[in-house]
Amino acid sequence: MTQDQRHESILKLLKERDSISIEVLVSHYEVTPQTIRRDLAYLANLNKLRRHHGGASAISSIQNTAYQTRKIMDLEAKQKIAQHVVRMIPNGSSLFINIGTTTETIAKALLGHENLKVVTNNLNVAVILGVKKDFSVLIAGGEVRHRDGGIIGETTEDFIKQFRMDFGIIGISGIEENGALLDFDYREVRVAQAIIENSRKVLLAADHSKFGRYAMVKLGNISQADNFITDAQPPESILTLLNEHDVELHIAR
Repeated sequence: MTQDQRHESILKLLKERDSISIEVLVSHYEVTPQTIRRDLAYLANLNKLRRHHGGASAISSIQNTAYQTRKIMDLEAKQKIAQHVVRMIPNGSSLFINIGTTTETIAKALLGHENLKVVTNNLNVAVILGVKKDFSVLIAGGEVRHRDGGIIGETTEDFIKQFRMDFGIIGISGIEENGALLDFDYREVRVAQAIIENSRKVLLAADHSKFGRYAMVKLGNISQADNFITDAQPPESILTLLNEHDVELHIAR
């Protein structure tokens, strides 16, 4: 078994058992405790499990990581992705931007642009872009989610559906091996679906930690994107889907 295969197997075991000890993993894979500790440290760094004394536990599929923690997680990767995304957007474009720390990083990178028309359900994005006098920023109505400034609900969805924009910039919490795009709040997902349906071109932006990360609400499939921007080579199953559905892959360096 290769290291990558062992990592995948550990995550599958955690999905089944919720938590597992180093002792059990050593016995199961017939490797040293040092090897298992390195495996767990690597997977924890990718936000695919939680380390604890003597073992690891699965990350919840029903509750997202705290917003302030997500803001600094994989920040360098998000910044690379953001710089790549903004090079794809001409001045004078119209765009949707949805909820998420990756999309907020993209919003900061857009400040060098001119004459953008932006519709967003993200209070933080509206604040970031609202400082530009040549930008037109429209913020959707609805319920403000206190933990991260996201705006959600049927009113938000109805507002989004009034527009047809050049680009829809979508962040996501997880991407399953079969290409399913996953998130934690069904109300947020409904709004993101409306953005996808009403964008001429969908730009999906997600760093490597989102591969194989689970959440309980299905947003759609990676095949619905026109462009997928990430910072590392996706798993083989994702590459196959991208090729089959003519989704253009961009790896930000």
